[in-house]
Order: sequence, then C-alpha cells, then structure tokens
Amino acid sequence: MYRASMFYGRKGLPVAVISVIDLAIWDLLGKIRNEPVYKMIGGATRERLSFYCTGPEPAAAKAMGFFGAKVPLPYGPGEGNDGMLKNVDFLRKHRESVGPDFPLMVDCYMSLNVPYTIELAKRCQDLNINWFEECLSPDDTEGFELIKRAHPTTKFTTGEHEYSRYGFRKLIEGRNLDILQPDVMWVGGLTELLKVSAMASAYDIPVVPHASGPYSYHFVVSQANSPFQEYLANSPDGKSVLPVFGNLFTNEPIPQKGYLDVVELDKPGFGLELNPSAPLIDATNVLNPAPTKTLVSAQEQEQHKSNGVINCIPHESQSTCVSRDT
Repeated sequence: MYRASMFYGRKGLPVAVISVIDLAIWDLLGKIRNEPVYKMIGGATRERLSFYCTGPEPAAAKAMGFFGAKVPLPYGPGEGNDGMLKNVDFLRKHRESVGPDFPLMVDCYMSLNVPYTIELAKRCQDLNINWFEECLSPDDTEGFELIKRAHPTTKFTTGEHEYSRYGFRKLIEGRNLDILQPDVMWVGGLTELLKVSAMASAYDIPVVPHASGPYSYHFVVSQANSPFQEYLANSPDGKSVLPVFGNLFTNEPIPQKGYLDVVELDKPGFGLELNPSAPLIDATNVLNPAPTKTLVSAQEQEQHKSNGVINCIPHESQSTCVSRDT
C-alpha cells in the first residue's frame, strides 16, 4: 500500500489510511488465532502498564494516580517576550501545584522555533521539566540538533507527526531526541511502528507512542524499550478518566489509578467491540463547513455536460454527479 501510494502519499492522510487498514488486519488475525495482539508480537514484558496523563490539570492527574502529567504550552513566538514570561509563569504555577519531583512535561505542538526553544528551556531550568515535546516542525531535524547542543541535559521529544520508518530514520540517527512518540494510527500501523521501534532500540532511544488508546497499549506492553504510555484526558474538565474513543466501543480498557493490568488486554485481537448505539457522523459534515454553493458557474456546468464530462459538484452539503453519454 505504501509503495502504491508513493507518488501522492508518503506522509499525511494516505499513510494514516494505511495505518487503520493495517490495524484492522492485525485485529482480524488476532481474532482468527483467538489471541491478543500483544502476544503475537512478542508477549508481555511486564504485568502492569503505567501511564502519564496529558490534560489541563497536572494536580488532578497526580490525584488520579498517574505518574506524571503533560500540559500544552499556551503561547508561542508570536506573543513575543510577554508571551514568554506568561509561559514561564504558567509552568511555574503547575510545578508548584504538583511539587518539585512529580514529572511535568510540556507539549509545544510544533509551534516554536530554535531560538525561542533555547530561551524557553533556559528560563525553565529551575522548574525540573521532564521533557519538552514537539518544539519544532517534524521536518526540522537540524533544529533538533541545535536545541540539543544548547541544552544537552534537557530532554526533547517528537514523532507524533512523523510518518513511516523512512521519516524516523534521520530523527533516530541524529541522536538528538530522548524519546520518540509515533502514533500507531498515523505512522503506518502496528507493522510500521514495530520497524521504527526496532531502529530506535539499536540507539537506545525509548519509544512512547502518542495516545491511540488500546491500539498503543498492545505495542507498549510487548516492547522492552517502551517503558510507559500516554493517556489523553478525554473528559471536559480533565479531572476524570474516560475512554479515549468515547462511546465508540463498549469495552475499551482504561487506566485505574494510573495503570492498567495487562490481563485487561487478554481478548482476541485488540479486544474491542463496536458499540452499535454509537452515533455516526453524517457524511455531509465531513467537509466542515460544507460547501454551500457550486464551485463552477452554471455556464461552465452546461459546457462540461455538452462535452460529455462527468462532474461531481458539491452543492448544499450534497454531491451531485452529472454525465452525458457520447
């Protein structure tokens, strides 16, 4: 699938589509074998899976039993020095809320540049930040080298928005990242994630997948170089633990007191059962907002029809296809 889509794919949506097809095949294979996926890729390396929590309230994450918490950075280079000061103040308040030793991570979501990252890390040296995540564009491999050179003892991570083992190769070989964070639903599926993990293990770089619920859990428990997992807070206030996929499944396993016993994954495949009552998204809302008028004039439509051209024209949230035999 990857090679067949190379001329328009390699990254982004085409690889994400390949990913979910790959996951469906692993799920089907596990059901045929009556075996959970994690046992098909090496078996459990531990009895419990530990989690950190990504959400707005680190103090709440600590109270719920998670071993660490990650917060989004609220300001970027566009807000100048005032935004920088607000960022430091924001992180300082969260550090004070959880104490000096509770692991606190910062998600920058590809929004910073090299000078800003270097300055931010310098100003936060007394805050004991566990890692700074996705500071730069995934394509700025030279930038990651520069920030690591400036702060060799500070941990930097990325990988959520990288695709395939080819995309990760340069990130791994540079040894400028302390943790890789591929998303199994985007990177190319479990098949590709296992290849990325094998490459990373040769450089002693841990792999901690981004979110993706049970699809990540089966990978993590089977890999010695994947020490823990992210839980993405899905509650409105970030103060309770809810299924990552909402009500899409009837039996999604969720962490309790910050961990999940591996026996909770002992069902065939990924062990998930679709909820027949889950509401479906109306296809007319896939484009949001949906086009409300034709993209060509009436005269152009008539010209196309007279030439025997088939047109699919979005109109009032519906797609109307017209054709003329020639």
